[in-house]
This record gives sequence, structure tokens and C-alpha cells, in this order.
Amino acid sequence: MSPRDLYPDVQWIWMNGQLVEFEKATVHVMTHALHYGSGVFEGIRCYKTRQGSGVFRLPEHLKRLRNSAKIYRMELPFSDAELTQATLTTIQANELEACYIRPLVYRGLGPMGVNPLNAPVETSIAVWPWGRYLGEDAIERGVDVCVSSWRRAAPSTFPATAKATGNYLNAQLIKMEALGNGYAEGIGLDISGHVSEGAGENIFLVKDGALITPPVASSLLAGITRDAILTIASELGIPVREQLVPRGMLYTCEELFFTGTAVEIAPIRSVDRLPVGDGLPGEITRRLIAEFQRIVAGEVPDRHGWLTPVFVAVRQEAVS
Repeated sequence: MSPRDLYPDVQWIWMNGQLVEFEKATVHVMTHALHYGSGVFEGIRCYKTRQGSGVFRLPEHLKRLRNSAKIYRMELPFSDAELTQATLTTIQANELEACYIRPLVYRGLGPMGVNPLNAPVETSIAVWPWGRYLGEDAIERGVDVCVSSWRRAAPSTFPATAKATGNYLNAQLIKMEALGNGYAEGIGLDISGHVSEGAGENIFLVKDGALITPPVASSLLAGITRDAILTIASELGIPVREQLVPRGMLYTCEELFFTGTAVEIAPIRSVDRLPVGDGLPGEITRRLIAEFQRIVAGEVPDRHGWLTPVFVAVRQEAVS
């Protein structure tokens, strides 16, 4: 399968300040990031709303990107304003009304060796259509997950607060183990055995009517969608707590779901083959999904300013 077969709708990728044709958006095999994982990135979504296309929480994503780069001593060569415009330009150039957005900042071609400081900092932005990460029916039916044998890295090893490319080697192990055992996703525990997050998602549970999520100290990435759900839940009058979550609570909670840009909100129907509640998305989960969807579809006012508008001139099919 060719790259074009994988991404038939992508014509342009933004690289280091300019749009580059899809086939020409390449890096050298000696690129530092390929050898040592020296990169940081973001996952963002652009939604088709009633008012036009809108990028969800773009400023917050760019702030996290910059903070991730700061931790790894990578000075971004572009301002947030320039990255904002680059994001909108890339969406417009590809004529996509809705898409996933992947900004990537990485160490490029430089002297080989673990020391990254002499390799240049490169920046790219790619966009492509991408459905729900765990399947289109996940929102209605939920997914089956397992607790992984792989632990999340301790805070003194890899900082989970940085969305770094190298961190996702751990995520890959969790994901592959889950798939190999017949599950859609895995849940990682932190070094102390408390619940951390999924391979690429934050996690929430409902216990005695309260919404609970692990704290950032449990070696998890502070998700932008996670923050949105905390905000929405408070507005809906749902009690919310951030607390340490022992593994056993996964088996005794009434509801359980993942959040993240790629997955959006995905109910979990079983953990290690034990059903969560009655095995169907619960009331609180469904309320949060419904309100989130109304916001990103533009069906309710954008009361938090979460959607950055982008005008997209959609490609018209030729009429004979």
C-alpha cells in the first residue's frame, strides 16, 4: 500500500514555514528523532459545525506543545500566532471541513549521538480525515479493555506532562498486548499500582454518582479533552473528584470511559472481561457525550471559546 493509498485526501503538509506536496514531505534517515525519539507533538481535531469548520481548543494544544518542547529544551522556531495560521492554512489547502491535526516538533538531521542539542528543531503540521479511534460504534456499544502488565513510567524517568514521541513506545506495548489478547485497548497502572490512563487516552469512572479521574501525578498526560469533560461535568452539576484510583475500582464502578482527542469520549463496557455496570454506557457518560457533541457540532453557543473558526472552500466534484 502506497502513502497516497493511506492518505488519499491529503495534498499538502506544512513543513518549516511552507506548504509541501504530500509526496515531498520527507525527512532524512539520519534524522535525530528517528534514532532517539527526540520529538514532541499534539493531536487536535477540526470539527464541521453549524457555523462552519472549527478547531477544538487550538490555543490550549499549542500551549501544551510549547511546554512539551520546553521540557526537552527544544526552542520552537515559530510563535503561537504563526502556528495557528499554519494550522488553518493547512486545513484550507487540503479543503477539509473536518479532520485530525498533527503538529510535530522534532530534532532533525544533525550529528549522531544521544546529545540532541546540535540537531536542528524542525516543525511540521499534517491533517487528515480520521474517524473515532476505537471504532465508530464505540460510542453506542462501548469497548472491552484490559489492565496491562506494562506500567507507566515513573515521574523521575520520562515526564508524562510532555507529549513526547518517545513516551509512546510504552503506549505501543500496552496497545499491542491488549490487541493480542482480544481487547480494544489497555489500561496502564502507575509505578505504585494506581490507575494511570489508557495507551493513548485519559480515563474517568463513575462511583456512587460522582465522576472520578486519576490525578496528573499518576503519570498521565493532562488531556485537553479531559479538562473539557471536567468543565462540562461541573456545569451539568455532576460531582467531580481527582483522586488516586486503585485497580479494584475499575471492577466495581458503575460507569467507565476514555477521553482524548482521537477517541473523543468512548464508554468502556468491560475490564478484564468483567462488565462495567450493566455493560452499557451509563447515564452520566451519555449526558457528557451528548453535551460534548452539541458543543463541537455548534448546536449550542461556544460559551468557552473552544472553537477557532476556519474557512474551508470545499473541493467541488467535476460535473460532466
